[in-house]
Amino acid sequence: MKDIKKILICEDEEILLTALKFRLQKQGYELTLASDGEEAKALLQSDPPDLLVTDISLPNISGTELVTFLRESQQKDTPVILIAPMDDEEAIAEAMRLGANDFVTKPFKPVELVIRIRCIFEAQAALK
Repeated sequence: MKDIKKILICEDEEILLTALKFRLQKQGYELTLASDGEEAKALLQSDPPDLLVTDISLPNISGTELVTFLRESQQKDTPVILIAPMDDEEAIAEAMRLGANDFVTKPFKPVELVIRIRCIFEAQAALK
């Protein structure tokens, strides 16, 4: 039986969130969705995912703060992929220093994110 991976996506742009939901469900992933950082933090605590995909710029709690929270929690090994504006190099660099695993810059094609997610899960499986 195939192990279904659970992904938490935190994105405040509803159109992008819907597009990612459609694409990732089609790939067989179980999804939990959040539209702001506070909601994502609560979900990280109550229903830990196998991977977090988060926008860097979020209402209430930023994506960078979510990375810090995750790395200081019992789920410190949970991979994180950031979604960031192309011109926000400093925020991307800071989030990577804090422990994010990868990032995509807006605008991006959903297939690019699917490939990055697959690569992270394949790398994890190879280490087991």
